[in-house]
Amino acid sequence: MSEKSIHSVLVRPLLTERGTRIQDQHNQYLFEAAPGATKTDIKLAVEKLFKVQVEKVRTMLVHGKFRRVGRGGGVLPDWKKAIVTVAKGQKIDFAQPSAS
Repeated sequence: MSEKSIHSVLVRPLLTERGTRIQDQHNQYLFEAAPGATKTDIKLAVEKLFKVQVEKVRTMLVHGKFRRVGRGGGVLPDWKKAIVTVAKGQKIDFAQPSAS
């Protein structure tokens, strides 16, 4: 998997209160993934980028919300959320990715 394809699978890490809680309790990390990315793609991208062993990947499609601007409105795009479980004893440091 090339560097370009890793970053086209994982859009960004999601740093939220819930995400921080499940990091501490269950060793799970949240990512926004490309809508067409499969669980296998996400697993390979996380393992290569952060040099950790992924045990499980759960995904969900988050539907875009309606947002009003003035009199008009529109719908934000749908996106995919990935919950990645990392092997016990391993951690992901978002400030310093391991890939070079």
